[in-house]
Amino acid sequence: QVQLMESGGGLVQPGGSLRLSCAASGSIFSITSMGWYRQVPGKQRELVATITRGGSTNYADSVRGRLTITRDNAKNTVYLQMNSLKPEDTAVYYCNAISYSSIYWGPGTQVTVSS
Repeated sequence: QVQLMESGGGLVQPGGSLRLSCAASGSIFSITSMGWYRQVPGKQRELVATITRGGSTNYADSVRGRLTITRDNAKNTVYLQMNSLKPEDTAVYYCNAISYSSIYWGPGTQVTVSS
């Protein structure tokens, strides 16, 4: 089992920045990749960014160049640095971890971009 806990969400003005963190615990040795997804009411959860154990990254076109995913293997933590935020980035952001046999999700953290 893997447990995930996000932190760092909040309210920010358009053009501002936030950094989300996702701490993993439990059977972390089994994790092959981690990522961030987001969801707004009435819409499907969508990919934001992923990072493999080896550090390879993948981004949604809508966030490439503004959001950056990184990981600190020593701390078992994945980060999402969000810059130049737009109102359309408003969503609940979920951390995700994929192991050899399962997919895990955190409870989510709200990000609101508004003036």
